Amino acid sequence: APASLASPALVLDTVTLRVEGMTCGGCTLATRKVLERLDGVTSAEVSYEKKQAVVIHDPAKVTVAQMIAAVATLKYTASVVPK
Repeated sequence: APASLASPALVLDTVTLRVEGMTCGGCTLATRKVLERLDGVTSAEVSYEKKQAVVIHDPAKVTVAQMIAAVATLKYTASVVPK
């Protein structure tokens, strides 16, 4: 069998979210914290200037919809930036 099937390798995915509603640098910190609290999210790089969050995650544990919902708790709107 191929090695990829034999070992339960962690396959991480990266998604870029456009985040609307952030008004300051502190907003990026809150957004990063709420994303990184999700089980399955390895890291979240949030940029206020670019109005986006680049999230590295395990798609088997967390969905993009869950990330968008997490950002919505801060009253910001997140949407997926097409690759």
